[in-house]
Amino acid sequence: MSVLQSFVDHVRSGAIEVIDLTAPLSSETPILQLPEPFGNTIPFRLEEISRYDDRGPAWYWNDIHTGEHAGTHFDAPIHWITARDGQDVSQVPAGKLIAPAVVLDFSAEASKDPDFLLQIDHVKEWERANGPLPEGGWLLYRTGWDTRAADQAAFLNANETGPHTPGVSVECASWLASGTPIIGLGVETVGTDAGTAHSFDPAFPCHSFLLGAGKYGLTQLRNLDRLPATGAVVVAPPLPIVGGSGSPVRVLALVER
Repeated sequence: MSVLQSFVDHVRSGAIEVIDLTAPLSSETPILQLPEPFGNTIPFRLEEISRYDDRGPAWYWNDIHTGEHAGTHFDAPIHWITARDGQDVSQVPAGKLIAPAVVLDFSAEASKDPDFLLQIDHVKEWERANGPLPEGGWLLYRTGWDTRAADQAAFLNANETGPHTPGVSVECASWLASGTPIIGLGVETVGTDAGTAHSFDPAFPCHSFLLGAGKYGLTQLRNLDRLPATGAVVVAPPLPIVGGSGSPVRVLALVER
């Protein structure tokens, strides 16, 4: 039996479970809100072209109105100024879109402190218990924030000082970019950086360091609680938008049962 046929058989039998890590995309999907004077993305919207009517009697279809970075989405390096000459989303090699993944679970910490930051020592302690971060793989950072995804206000968790959501420290972001073999960082929050990362030096270090190093980001993931700490494989193919800085993406995890 071929390797691919064996794989298909294992998926069909349930020996390999396919877990959807993607938030449904609709007009209710939370989106990033930047303060003035910065520009903001538009909410997702469908514009009906026809629906079994005089405009098209046998078919239903829509135009899609959305930003590249709406809902569960893929950040390409060119998204950030530190990689302004880097890959756009259409240039990401297809072979990198299927990769091993590990899950670092800090949901308990984030439930107590919405400004919780992942530190280098947290990752190294995890490695001592679970083994090294995967070569060419994803670090998926679980904070439990996906439980807020049905409510824009709760998801962004902003007050007069700005948003308060968990993220990664400056030092850890720099180390993940230059000192580890991961391909990218996946998070449950609206972006890969902490809500307070606008005040860091540099600001938005996950974007600055990881994308600057040619790595990638995945945001607004869910169901990370259904993945093992190690052993999952993530499939995350964005739309190949020429010149695009990112794209909505359907992220799937493959897990042996």
